[in-house]
Amino acid sequence: MRILIIFLLLCPLLAQAAYQRNTARPVNEVVYGQVQTVRYITQQQIVESKAKGWQTLLGAVVGGVIGNQFGDGTGREVATAVGAVAGGGLVQHYGHQQYRVEHKLVELLIETDDHRLIDVIQDIDRNMLFSHGDTVRILYFDNGVRVDLQQ
Repeated sequence: MRILIIFLLLCPLLAQAAYQRNTARPVNEVVYGQVQTVRYITQQQIVESKAKGWQTLLGAVVGGVIGNQFGDGTGREVATAVGAVAGGGLVQHYGHQQYRVEHKLVELLIETDDHRLIDVIQDIDRNMLFSHGDTVRILYFDNGVRVDLQQ
């Protein structure tokens, strides 16, 4: 039983994948232009936090360990099972919480060098604040667009 508990506790730790932050991405197109308008906006959303599987598993394991302290023989097995079900159920019941997330964004209206208007909304980068008249480059990727100040 103890080996099973140790295995169940260590299994989620072994399954985590490494996150590659600095991955190069190919740029499909680069367009230059000037910022016409800048608008700083926020986007709020309410996110419901659901108990992840590992949290439920941990609750079941803790409940099983506590239940294993009671009874003898078959009674101990029943108490362990009831404790595991109760622990997992408590985590599922009380694990649902809501919290508010606020994304700070900037909306840029850009007139390109070939006189097209492009509107881009992106996350605010505190090291790159835009103003009217700034010369910018628009980078087009497979999965989105990014605007940078032209250096």
